Amino acid sequence: MGGQPHTATKQPLRTSLLMEDIGQALSVQYNNLVYDMKAAGRDIITLSLGEAFFDLPLPAFDGLTTPGLHHYSHSRGLPELRRLLAKYYETRFALPVDPDTEVIVTAGSKAAIHMALMAILDPGDQVIVPEPYWLSYPAQIRMCRGEPVMVPHDVPVFDFERFITARTRAVIINNPNNPSGHIYTRAELVYLHELADRHGLLLIVDEAYNEFVPPGTEFLAAGALDPDKEHTVTVNSMSKNYGVSGWRIGYLIANQRLTDQVLKINQHLVTCAPTILAAYLAERFDDLLDITRPQIQHTVQLRNRVGTWFADHGIDTLPGTSTFYLFASLGGSSLDSTGFAGRLLKESAVSVVPGIGYGDSCDRYIRVSVGSESEDRITRGVAAIRDLVETTTPAHLASRPGSTSLAGGPNPGV
Repeated sequence: MGGQPHTATKQPLRTSLLMEDIGQALSVQYNNLVYDMKAAGRDIITLSLGEAFFDLPLPAFDGLTTPGLHHYSHSRGLPELRRLLAKYYETRFALPVDPDTEVIVTAGSKAAIHMALMAILDPGDQVIVPEPYWLSYPAQIRMCRGEPVMVPHDVPVFDFERFITARTRAVIINNPNNPSGHIYTRAELVYLHELADRHGLLLIVDEAYNEFVPPGTEFLAAGALDPDKEHTVTVNSMSKNYGVSGWRIGYLIANQRLTDQVLKINQHLVTCAPTILAAYLAERFDDLLDITRPQIQHTVQLRNRVGTWFADHGIDTLPGTSTFYLFASLGGSSLDSTGFAGRLLKESAVSVVPGIGYGDSCDRYIRVSVGSESEDRITRGVAAIRDLVETTTPAHLASRPGSTSLAGGPNPGV
């Protein structure tokens, strides 16, 4: 009031060089674009979302008996939810878990992974990341001042040892794998445990899609091979199995020495997972799984039918039978994955995620998700992918009079 305006020379805001060098999460970036297009009235066949849509009852919180629903709760997670999660892993996967000391519930498995990395990495430490990886692993490692060491997708698990150096602290895998649907075999997991023992590494295993497995297919929880959790961290999410991705409830299972460090990070960053949502999941734990499991199996069956459709159209996919994703090859297309996804969205109103987001060796692939659209719309999306592969394949282009080579770019132009 009555003062003179500040006239000193303004210095530009300087942001972190580390974050300047880290891009957006590519799948989230594309889905934000889809949300904007839908808000503008566009009809988009959405094969890019990282979730499955289930028919769930609208939550009713009136009958919950957990006290303090609108307030902070234990920063390790609600005791009853931790007890149920521990029982789930013990009865389903023969992994004994102490709910009081070996479980941390937090705001999504994404946060749990980041906290695990933050708890073990010092600047310059390395983490081995097999491709195709869940696209946030390298960024999270870098945000923890570590160095991701990527392994190309065609390198077998049994050759991972050659990527280990004196600075390697951990190996991180997604099992079942997003985006390929691959389930690690018992032999592969045994080898990774041997590698961890031999080199003093931590094995971080993201098991967010553990329920999305075809009947009769063995899914082995990695922690079952290390029941004392000497070198294994298991991360999982209630988002996928319960169909509540927007609720952001995930958890981590590890030995107490590590969970005590993660607890401090959780306290300083999050405080606690959302109390009322965690209480609802604890009090409806088995009832919700009874609702979602049949729908999960329907989704997995659909995923594998779509794999057959791709094969019938001459489009290869990386081997896998689980989750609701397929990693489809671009075959002979002249486009890279970013150019292909952008053109598919612009010309056919079909959204997929470019494979480059899952590793440099994956730029000849796109991730296709079948969890959020009807079978009819997925069929139309697959046909659009086939058509774009064909029309951008040089042999096809050469057969068109006056045709010129088509190049892709990172901007969908929409």
